[in-house]
Amino acid sequence: MTVLIVGGSGYLGAEIARQGSSAGRDTAATFHSRPGEAPGVSWHRLDLRDPTSLHSVLDAVKPRAVVNASSGGADWAVTAEGGMHLARVAARRGIRLVHVSSDAVFSGRRDLYDETCLPDPATPYGAAKATAETAVRLLGTDAVVARTSLIVGDGRSDHERLVHDLVAGRWRGALFTDDVRCPVHVRDLAAALWEITTSDRTGVFHLAGPDAVTRHELGMLIARRDGLDASRLATGRRADTDLPGGLRIVLDSRATQSRLATRLRGVREFLQPRAADG
Repeated sequence: MTVLIVGGSGYLGAEIARQGSSAGRDTAATFHSRPGEAPGVSWHRLDLRDPTSLHSVLDAVKPRAVVNASSGGADWAVTAEGGMHLARVAARRGIRLVHVSSDAVFSGRRDLYDETCLPDPATPYGAAKATAETAVRLLGTDAVVARTSLIVGDGRSDHERLVHDLVAGRWRGALFTDDVRCPVHVRDLAAALWEITTSDRTGVFHLAGPDAVTRHELGMLIARRDGLDASRLATGRRADTDLPGGLRIVLDSRATQSRLATRLRGVREFLQPRAADG
């Protein structure tokens, strides 16, 4: 089966494409600015804001499944409307859609969010993601919504680069001590998405690590692994800023994990100091 990775040049999309290529799967991927580097992957320019562009790519690739790993942030035209349009076109063409969503669809008012919880977003990004995933769930009978959390793991994520910039003095912000998430390793997440995509499973999945940590705790773990001076990681409280959104969003992934062969490691496990790596 041919699988199309929408957003294949992004951080997560690039890892999904790399794993597909390494496994010898028939993998195609899209990019907006420049193609990725995964060998054996056919690359196609796509602008999710342009319906003609989407139809052209689907006509050229003829995928049996699409993984939407695009990252448009709070850009409503890309994240919400683009995701909705992709869901509608995929349903009309009979293409299986695996839509990567976010813990940002939740406000943080609950202690724990399992797969049955409905979105209650508190940020523009969360609202855009919630809108897209709702369209996916309602339009695609065999579609999947896969919610995840902070994606880290190989040194190239935004979170890891931010910690390095903070320690080096290139960024003068702070890491919140009251903002909790459940980070996941990019390789674990990509592997889980491939497992789901190539199965006949449908519905909502939670693909996050089992460890709930604050942004500052995550920064400390990254600094320890990379041998950085963690004392240079300034702290702050999100509650003291004008940022909207929940302070504690904990995805309960236990039901999903019980259905998967892929193990989603906790951040305290995969961010061990490099000297301890095997």
